[in-house]
Amino acid sequence: MPQILSPDEFFNAPGIILDVRSPAEYAHGHIPGAVSFPLFSDDERAQVGTCYKQQGKDLAIELGLTIVGSKLTQFVQTAKKLSPDHPIRLHCWRGGMRSSSMAWLLETAGMQVSLLEGGHKAFRQWVRSTLATPQAIVTLGGMTGTGKTILLNALAERGEQILDLEHLANHRGSSYGSLGLPPQPSNEHYENLLAVQWVSLDRDRPVWIEAESSRVGLCRVPDEIFLRMVESPVVQIERSRSERIAILLEVYGSADPEELIAATQRISKKLGGQNTQAAIAHIREGNLAPAIETVLDYYDKSYLYDLMKREVAIYPIDVSGLSDSESVDRLIDKSREILSEKQVSAQELVINRK
Repeated sequence: MPQILSPDEFFNAPGIILDVRSPAEYAHGHIPGAVSFPLFSDDERAQVGTCYKQQGKDLAIELGLTIVGSKLTQFVQTAKKLSPDHPIRLHCWRGGMRSSSMAWLLETAGMQVSLLEGGHKAFRQWVRSTLATPQAIVTLGGMTGTGKTILLNALAERGEQILDLEHLANHRGSSYGSLGLPPQPSNEHYENLLAVQWVSLDRDRPVWIEAESSRVGLCRVPDEIFLRMVESPVVQIERSRSERIAILLEVYGSADPEELIAATQRISKKLGGQNTQAAIAHIREGNLAPAIETVLDYYDKSYLYDLMKREVAIYPIDVSGLSDSESVDRLIDKSREILSEKQVSAQELVINRK
């Protein structure tokens, strides 16, 4: 008999994770690292579901067995290739017939199998509870082009904890944010990716998160994280305008001009007709610097407006002319100063209450 494991036990157990739901279910959202191993194709799942509704459970089971029968050997051969001489973890949507049937087959073939209790539905409940776990945050702010992502990665290289919302979303957070990046995950899968990273954090140390709006492209930042971000102190990077333009040229200089134009047109109402046409003309001429300068005026105003709505302490750090290493030194020193001040304030509050 396969082991039935709770989500925490399941994630810590050895072996590859096989997701036996349909390809469409998997694509919508899955446990990060899991391999799609569908019992039914999307069409087959639809056929069984229709049969269940129209003709009842017994005939639906018979139809399912007919569909699966010809695939049994292939399932075993593929599973052994994926996990030779190693245990297997598998699940379906609710931990029901699909996963138990596959577990029976693979165990019959001599493989060691563990099942996720409650299936993917239980995993999604785990995601929500995990994202609700408290964690100290330092928000890394700064206007467009100040190199927040560069410094976030440099902080990680220095051993600091980070949560890269843009990397997991495959988006840089602006109208131009998708250029040159893979398709975005579904909102559900974005939450899954975040939860797996969130659970790995050391609760005794802060995590750096780049300042974002509630959405990164089409992905929504979970409320459990976003509300903590907007209540956390902001370490705001400041750079000279020329450095910001140089950074943006490095990021977008090789982008397809037509894609740059389309992204500029998406913000035309906020940028203004005259500025939009001027920026597009510069792009067509291959002269990106003045185009970036024009667009920066809009993004700077937008950033300042958003910043003013945050009722938190803001700590500016000017890194103009500094190397990434020197900039990170300043960021780490400032974060330690901020957290030390917060601890002292908390202690004073406790004393005053007494």
